[in-house]
Amino acid sequence: MLLDAADRLQAWNPQDWPVAADWKPLVQAFLASEAGENLGSFIRARLAAGATTYPPHPFRALDLTPLSSVKVVIVGQDPYHGPGQAEGLAFSVAPGIRPPPSLRNIFKELAREGAVQSVGDLLTNGLQINGSLVHWAQQGVLLLNTCLTVEDGLPSSHAGQGWEVLTVELIKAVACRSEPVVFMLWGAHAQKLASIIRQIGAKNYEVLMANHPSPLSALRPPQPFIGCNHFNQANDFLSRHGCVQISWHNHGLT
Repeated sequence: MLLDAADRLQAWNPQDWPVAADWKPLVQAFLASEAGENLGSFIRARLAAGATTYPPHPFRALDLTPLSSVKVVIVGQDPYHGPGQAEGLAFSVAPGIRPPPSLRNIFKELAREGAVQSVGDLLTNGLQINGSLVHWAQQGVLLLNTCLTVEDGLPSSHAGQGWEVLTVELIKAVACRSEPVVFMLWGAHAQKLASIIRQIGAKNYEVLMANHPSPLSALRPPQPFIGCNHFNQANDFLSRHGCVQISWHNHGLT
């Protein structure tokens, strides 16, 4: 696959990246902090060295899902590191890109729970492969990676450079709200956030934990991802608290 320039990050210009208004104060405070400035210096240096970096819009989750609309948080680790895959939303890939194994397992669990008729219903829109989760984001599902950029072919290549400082603050901001919210924490990396969420002391939240949907762990004990029933549990929680459920099956399909 030939890489289109539009599929990668062109420059470190975070002030120009669209962000929902209620996220902006937090994002701007981070960018002005020492951690934010150090991160900017690191990414500018990597781009100057010719490193191909994804996604093209690192703040896309914060653009599509305002803080005020968050009902569910799904935490990923870092963006997909293959050409054209990452679209700024955890676990989501751009339409037309073959869904990676973790995303296929997410769709398998949705089908197992009865949230969709079949995996095929999620993956196809006519002849178009569709692994995009934009429709989830537009309903209030914050698809947040803890690290928001990565280099081509190098998973975790931008880990520990400062993004985690921001994403922990984003998680805290969600947990501090009084509105009901479900946190889906899949795998040991995401589950490290559970103690932070619980320390906030908010009343209207639920933390759901299972193994990562990767084929290496999706079926393994102690908490297999396949069979976790998280999507139904999330909707049951939202219903009990008077919220509109998430339509998991229709992410842009007709």
